[in-house]
Amino acid sequence: MEITSVNVRKIEKEGSKVVAVASVLFDDVFAVHDIRLLEGKNGLFIAMPSRKLSNGSYKDVAHPINQEFRLILEQKIKEKYNEIKEEA
Repeated sequence: MEITSVNVRKIEKEGSKVVAVASVLFDDVFAVHDIRLLEGKNGLFIAMPSRKLSNGSYKDVAHPINQEFRLILEQKIKEKYNEIKEEA
């Protein structure tokens, strides 16, 4: 599966760990929206779109199956975020 497009929207909200929200297109046929890019203790990381369950916990709606692809996805989103950060 190939990542064919990454769109990132910068979020500037005081006190929020979310620095951007991304939409990713796979093979020009499947899109995943609302992937959050967060600033953590160890740097930037992604959080996949999720929904709140009745017990108060959250469950990912879509997510990578393995760590290798998750790292590739995270890297592509970070690269795009750094591009738009430099443009601002």
